[in-house]
Amino acid sequence: MNDKFAQTLTLLYGAQAPQQTERYLQLAERLRGLGVRTVGFASASGRTELGGNHTDHNHGRVLAAAIDLDAVAAVAPRDDGRIALHSQGFAGVFTVDMHVGLEPIAAEHGTTTALLRGVAAALHQRGLQIGGFDAWVDSEVPTGAGLSSSAAFEVLIGSIFNGLYNRGSIAPQVLAIAGQEAENRHFGKPCGLMDQMASALGGVVTIDFADPAAPRSSQVPLQLQGLGFRLAVVDTGGSHADLTGDYAAIPSEMRAVASVLEREVLRGVTMAELLENTPRLRVALGDRALLRAMHFVGEDARVVQQRHALQRHDFATFLALVRASGASSQRWLQNVVPAAATRDQGMALALAITEDLLQGQGACRVHGGGFAGAIQVWLPVGLEAAYQARMEPVFGANCVRWLAVRPVGAAWLPVEDGHSSAARASIGGLAHP
Repeated sequence: MNDKFAQTLTLLYGAQAPQQTERYLQLAERLRGLGVRTVGFASASGRTELGGNHTDHNHGRVLAAAIDLDAVAAVAPRDDGRIALHSQGFAGVFTVDMHVGLEPIAAEHGTTTALLRGVAAALHQRGLQIGGFDAWVDSEVPTGAGLSSSAAFEVLIGSIFNGLYNRGSIAPQVLAIAGQEAENRHFGKPCGLMDQMASALGGVVTIDFADPAAPRSSQVPLQLQGLGFRLAVVDTGGSHADLTGDYAAIPSEMRAVASVLEREVLRGVTMAELLENTPRLRVALGDRALLRAMHFVGEDARVVQQRHALQRHDFATFLALVRASGASSQRWLQNVVPAAATRDQGMALALAITEDLLQGQGACRVHGGGFAGAIQVWLPVGLEAAYQARMEPVFGANCVRWLAVRPVGAAWLPVEDGHSSAARASIGGLAHP
């Protein structure tokens, strides 16, 4: 691996670059074990949501950050139109024959194969080049922890097509949209676009979904060092398997409120408008839908306030807004406890324990979609050991995951050994000769 490759790894991983170099070499060796020589590596990060809980699907705004946990693939092209993907921790191989077609296949719903086919379909529909490849994948983004392991995988696959067949020319926003479409159409799970956008773009970004087909994004300054706080998520356990209905109800109820107000989505609806129409909204839809709409209006505005606070380097105000976001999600959006859960309420318990330890310092909130999975914590430096000692007996060893912000998103790193079919490296959508 040459100097430019090493520099890119340092950009992606900072002080962890030496350990990550070994990880990349091991993936290349696994691919070599299949009789295939690696021509490049793709990488896509997980994400953490800093603000804008359940706003993207109603054309709202979000504040998110790419994190230093990612999915990586060692890749080589194939000339037969087939994808053969091996993944650490999974037996067998995930295969797609693109000659069979790229339309959704019912039998593939909910599978890795569906995401492979779906990303290929979304790129192909936009006139972009696709082709077969062999890949060995390793992901450090934990599943079920609210860090968007699925979005990281989707953006990773898009990055492979970008590097192998499009010379790094595909914009990160397009990679994100392709991932979302794959998850919606082929995998069969309703989701917004925030996760894929944060993974593809990198850094800390505000994303405005007023036009979901062309979301606008802007970088936001946030250097965690020196703030006096550590960013973490706590995996509270619990399965997402039976929660599709709970997740789907949130955008559905929000759009139902918008429909009564003769709108398509809630973006642009004001709190005054909701209060003025409260009597008829209650009759038409009940109270929960109205409360969720109230959350949207407040949360969408909070993202702008959070961005301004970070731009002013006013971290105290930022943390106050994080606390307000968490309170709104728990009380109004109601995505901390599943509707049918009376015994198992891990996320609510984690928030209660955390708030008791914080005593008004820092902040905590539901993280991501909610109902099961992770909470997010801004913990004062010095309390790390005490916090882990409280949380691990309840939620298990290593339930607390400390996060850093990754400055770049989707990445393609060619191996410049004369065998690469990619002429350039693409980091965050910017081509480097």
